[in-house]
Amino acid sequence: MTVIHTDQWLLNGYKQPLKLCEKLTSYFEGARPEEIYEYLTWHGMYRKPSANIKDAINKWQKLNIWKLVQTEATRLQKLWNGPDIPIFILPSEMNNPKIMRDQNGKSGLAFKDKLFLFLSDQNSDNEIRALLVHEYNHVCRLAKNEKQEENYVLLDSIIMEGLAENAVRELIGEEYLAKWTSYYTEGQLNQLWKKFIYPNRNIPKSHPKHQEFLYGFRLLPKMLGYCVGYYLVKNYLEEHKRLSSDLFLLDAVTIANIT
Repeated sequence: MTVIHTDQWLLNGYKQPLKLCEKLTSYFEGARPEEIYEYLTWHGMYRKPSANIKDAINKWQKLNIWKLVQTEATRLQKLWNGPDIPIFILPSEMNNPKIMRDQNGKSGLAFKDKLFLFLSDQNSDNEIRALLVHEYNHVCRLAKNEKQEENYVLLDSIIMEGLAENAVRELIGEEYLAKWTSYYTEGQLNQLWKKFIYPNRNIPKSHPKHQEFLYGFRLLPKMLGYCVGYYLVKNYLEEHKRLSSDLFLLDAVTIANIT
């Protein structure tokens, strides 16, 4: 597992994020820097340079965040027998009030063959560990499960999110769970599952409504799919006395207890 030393990239070029993305083209086959930039910023990477970004980079260097992530990533790879992938640490959009309020300025993005952590200058070591656990759990699910991501439907996506955040609960602790895990009561989650997710569980990932149900866009309940996914996975784990990593190979229909 290799944590790329993006600190040198950032110190020399954080003012030109598009040029930073030129360094990533070898990791995205056939993608132009502009396409990479748009995709990463949609998922939480900073859009425009600012003073707090430079402050964050300097702080991360003093705290040796790259070493912290490397140590944790090596531990997780061994624990889960996961794939060896590159990990990139980049600043988040710290000028976005929603990201700062709801996620304390952190976000992540996982692929089968790489992983991105978008951090703010406010994140503690355990917050960073929790984010890495969540995202690397995705990597393992994508790598180990037979179903290809392009064939995912809404049910697959919410279960993947549920597995990842339950892994955070198991390995880092409930105090470092994402805020959205406490948005609704169990009774409310059961109703949200029956009313919104179950009837739409087979919406393909390529369909616009997939994201609407996953994130709770428009008039849907906030973080709808994430919350229901966490609820379903936790129920399965408690009933069967298993760990989230035991379920990497298990299909979403079984985990959701659909008969």
